[in-house]
This record gives sequence, C-alpha cells and structure tokens, in this order.
Amino acid sequence: MSILEVNGLKKVYTTRFGGNRIEALKNVSFSVEEGEYVAIMGESGSGKTTLLNILAALDKPTGGTVMLDGKDLSKIKESNIAEFRRDNLGFVFQEFNLLDTFSIEDNIFLPLVLAGKNYSEMRQRIIPIAEQLGITEILKKYPYEVSGGQKQRAAVARALITNPRLILADEPTGALDSKATDELLRLFRKINQNGQTILMVTHSVKAASHAGRVLFIKDGEVFHQIYRGNSTNEQLYQKVSDTLTMLATGGDNK
Repeated sequence: MSILEVNGLKKVYTTRFGGNRIEALKNVSFSVEEGEYVAIMGESGSGKTTLLNILAALDKPTGGTVMLDGKDLSKIKESNIAEFRRDNLGFVFQEFNLLDTFSIEDNIFLPLVLAGKNYSEMRQRIIPIAEQLGITEILKKYPYEVSGGQKQRAAVARALITNPRLILADEPTGALDSKATDELLRLFRKINQNGQTILMVTHSVKAASHAGRVLFIKDGEVFHQIYRGNSTNEQLYQKVSDTLTMLATGGDNK
C-alpha cells in the first residue's frame, strides 16, 4: 500500500521582478510504500531540497500533487498545516535542530508538548525509544554536553516519538564523523525493519547504500532508480556510485 504518492510535481520560482523563471522541479512522479526505506540523491541544484520542502508541507508545488495517506497536502488549510506535520511527519535534520536551553529529554518531548499530551503519556513513549536508540543515560543532559552522534540520535528520538507515518531525513549523516555515521545508519535500518517508513535525502553514497531503494533526481526530474533486491550494502554502494558517475558525465538512463 502506498503511503506517499507524488504525481507530476512541478515547482517554478520567479525572481523578484519577474524577469527569470527557475524550474526547480519539472515532472516528478514516484510513490513510497508503507515500510519502505527510500534514499533520494542528485547533484546540488537538482531539486532535492525543493522536493523535500514540498513533501514536508513547507512549500507548495506549482503543479502536481503530493498525497500522504490519500490526503492532498496542498488542500490542507494553512491553519492546520503545523498540526498535520506534527501528527504525520517526523523530521531528522543535518544540524540536529536541538534547543540548547532544553535538556535532551525536553527536546524529544517538544512535539508532544505542542500536541497537548500529558507528562505520563510522554514518559511512556520516551522510555522504549530512548532504550532502542541508546540515549537513556543522556536524557537529563543538554545538547552542548553530548557528542554529535548522540545529538543526532536524540533528533531521531524526537522524530519517532509522535509515531509518524513518514520520517523525512535531510542529510542526516552530514554533520557526523564516520563512527557516528555508521551507528546512525544501523539505527535507521533497525527502525525501518520495525516498520517505520523513511525517506532520506542525502549526498552520501554510504548512507544511500543502506536504503531499500535509491531515487536519482536530475534537472528537476526522476532520472533513474535502483532497488536493493538481494544486493549487499557493498554491492548497492557500487551501483549508486556508478549511477552518480553517469549523472556527472551526462549519461542518459531514463
């Protein structure tokens, strides 16, 4: 069953005085099945960030539709968008986006506080997630007291605590060293194996090689995709690398 359906997505930006039109997305169509782990790759300027912003209901398309659980994101009233995002989407960012004046625990609780949940329910939700992500010992610490890898795991916990339909991850390994990157990718794989749907935008071949499917965006369109099938991470890494080389050298694989 498709949890996310993107059909004929277009996004055109017009410069301030209307002189230039920039076509960030031309005709993007794909779907994501419930429980899938999909990575989106492409060169800078290919439209990945624009696509992610539209999927996150942070921006509206010029044309086409995005359906999440059968609901057209562009039809949601502006006054209800924040609540819809909070209830249906979890976000993991490159720079963690944790508040330094809040403890790790309070950062994770924040979406539930905004949703009006009571403390006992928040405690019930955080305990298994903190155990799964290995951050129980740091919950009372502050972001500036923990490592980058621990911050990112806290950010993942914050994304998971609302039981989202879909996690959107934007370069989640971008600010991490290699050891923390490996730990986070193992966690993402485990979370996905537990049934969580993940859509990740990344420049990292290593990160993409942990996904079940890799979509490549070029010049505002879906250029190619690779399914994991029976491939190991190493084999998928090579396939992704080869496709990126083809993208960079102007190959056409539609």
